[in-house]
Amino acid sequence: MPGLLFGGDYNPEQWPEEVWDEDVRLMSEAGVNLVTVAVFAWSRLEPAPGVHDFGWLDRIMDLLHEHGIAADLATGTATPPPWLVREHPEIRPVDAGGTVLEFGSRQGYCPSSPVFRTSTVRLAGAIAQRYKEHPALAMWHISNEYADHTVECFCAESARHFRRWLVGRYQTIEGLNTAWGTSCWGQHYTDFGQVEPPRRAPGPVNPAQLLDWRRFSSDALLECFEAEKAVLREVTPDIPVTTNFMSVLYHLDYWKWAQAEDFVSDDAYPDPADPESPITIALSYDLMRSLKQQPWLLLESAPSAVSWREVNVPKAPGVMRLHSLQALAHGSDGVMFFQWRQAKYGPEKFHSALLPHGGTDTRQWRETLALGAELKKLASVAGTGTRADVALVLDWPSWWGLEAPESMPSGRLKLKDMLLAWYAPLRRRGLDVDLAPADRDLSSYRVVIVPNLYLCTAEYAAALAGYGGHLIVGPFSGVVDAAEQVHDGGAPGPLRGLLGVRVEEPWPIPDGITQALDDGTQATLWSEWITLDGAQPLVRYAGGPLDGRPAVTRHGRATYVSCLPTDTSPILERVLTEAGLPTGLLPEGVEMCRRDGHLFLLNHGHRAQTVDTPQGAVELAANDAVVLKLGEP
Repeated sequence: MPGLLFGGDYNPEQWPEEVWDEDVRLMSEAGVNLVTVAVFAWSRLEPAPGVHDFGWLDRIMDLLHEHGIAADLATGTATPPPWLVREHPEIRPVDAGGTVLEFGSRQGYCPSSPVFRTSTVRLAGAIAQRYKEHPALAMWHISNEYADHTVECFCAESARHFRRWLVGRYQTIEGLNTAWGTSCWGQHYTDFGQVEPPRRAPGPVNPAQLLDWRRFSSDALLECFEAEKAVLREVTPDIPVTTNFMSVLYHLDYWKWAQAEDFVSDDAYPDPADPESPITIALSYDLMRSLKQQPWLLLESAPSAVSWREVNVPKAPGVMRLHSLQALAHGSDGVMFFQWRQAKYGPEKFHSALLPHGGTDTRQWRETLALGAELKKLASVAGTGTRADVALVLDWPSWWGLEAPESMPSGRLKLKDMLLAWYAPLRRRGLDVDLAPADRDLSSYRVVIVPNLYLCTAEYAAALAGYGGHLIVGPFSGVVDAAEQVHDGGAPGPLRGLLGVRVEEPWPIPDGITQALDDGTQATLWSEWITLDGAQPLVRYAGGPLDGRPAVTRHGRATYVSCLPTDTSPILERVLTEAGLPTGLLPEGVEMCRRDGHLFLLNHGHRAQTVDTPQGAVELAANDAVVLKLGEP
């Protein structure tokens, strides 16, 4: 499909057929060229076991094609139908306390259930056979927002699946005992059949078991996706396949998931009431672009208010456009919304839509028309890339280990906060940023920042040591190996030669207290008693038990930050200057992004700003955005 994609989720099954003609007519008027259909349609498409009703979907697909609108056709498997749940109650998910979760919401399934998996593949295959030659079919949409509601299941079937997964990972029970350190607290196993999921227990659960459970739970859902993808690929080998991610999500290893997709898509819902949301959502967009190092697609966003926060604040005039252009600025090749027509009933009846309850004589509809027209003018943006000089390293196993409940020196270290502490000041300087896994080739970047790498393998350490550029590594890194066992000699483990320091003892900072540094800045939540082992001190702790001890060190081009500074800018200023990158600040609230040949300027602030660009000064009103074609006046 040429140009940028524009549209959203369409749920015609919620409306009488006489409404459908009006819908597609208004879609054409608004410039919609893609809609997502059948996401939650399993109970309508298969009303009884093996009995299919495709008639209504046939009519919708035909109607869309007649009006030049393509279909992102879902497999409908996000929610099993009531008949399947009642005939096979064992597919219902079970929480860590043993409670069986009842039907009546969505995603009510056990990811490991053979019955559920077989049923999803059968439905996906039937849909693929039915629509494989349909001219409206543009892409496949498998399930919906994996791990939104069902992240894990603790039932007996999941336990059996977990044991098979562990056998594949460790081969022998001796291998598992060694990896899990089961001699601690008398947990030694003599057979895999004795292993259960980490259900609720009298005290802290083995952290190695928890880490493997997180790996397994991500893999179990990925197996569901890949089972459906296999049948779609067999029937329609040339139709691209995706599933919608959920921004920077703790539960799923998106580096691994992205390898299984043809292209990355994301659902993003920044809170218009949160002044920090523009920077947090920008981080997630840059992750989406980085996952496959290519353009992605914003598959869901809100035209105005959502329906699931405690207070659902609408978007002020112009903010729908601003948020849409922000997604394009960070690499999306379109802007899709939830949903097309605002629902009359159900949990999302107050969620905004491109076509609101009030119809076409509304502010929302006028903004929908304006956005559709503007996206046509921006067609040259589609397919273009972003070249970033800075990368942030994000590793899911490290994240899972770092934030495991209990057993840690502090429960205050949160990886997303640590990422944002470096990402936000980089964006304030107008620098484009990629995210990268710890084992990726990083040679194309001038600066690499590792906010945290709690779990560090020899392979990770070798990749960072071989980088050779300007490197910043944050605290509590290189602590454990892939099995959650502390490296010999303590942190930073295999990073010691690269960083030139030894961490003798972590020194968490109590809530409400700050630790002074001798450069006049402060640290919060975390500090460390470190000893120099070749590195030079740049900043020292000032006052308290760590008074005079190194806080920030330098070894070659590698900087180690043993604390959480309340402002990382002084460290960044030095490293960026040495790397030859700009350090000047953009006006407050302004964001700058580049895609080949295009410069995006976005003002998330509440007052007008002036921005200097290669094309001259640009005036930006509050909640305004401008796209410049570079090289043109």
